Amino acid sequence: MNSKQQKIYNDIFSNPVRSNIPWKEIESLFQSLGAKISEGNGSRIRVELNGERAVFHRPHPERNTDKGAVISVRKFLSNAGVGL
Repeated sequence: MNSKQQKIYNDIFSNPVRSNIPWKEIESLFQSLGAKISEGNGSRIRVELNGERAVFHRPHPERNTDKGAVISVRKFLSNAGVGL
């Protein structure tokens, strides 16, 4: 994980929940952690990390995630054993 990905990781777990995290940076974080990412229908992506699976929607037309998506990513990472 490089310093930019570490910053995104910290942003995901910061309080209050942030809503301005670019989705492409979250996908980059997933990849750096060794997650398998596959395309789903429409804007969906499937992510598998340490046996944990989740489906996320890429935000559009916005590039940033909303608070609900950040909370979902936080739960996914925690369940996969990489949470704070």
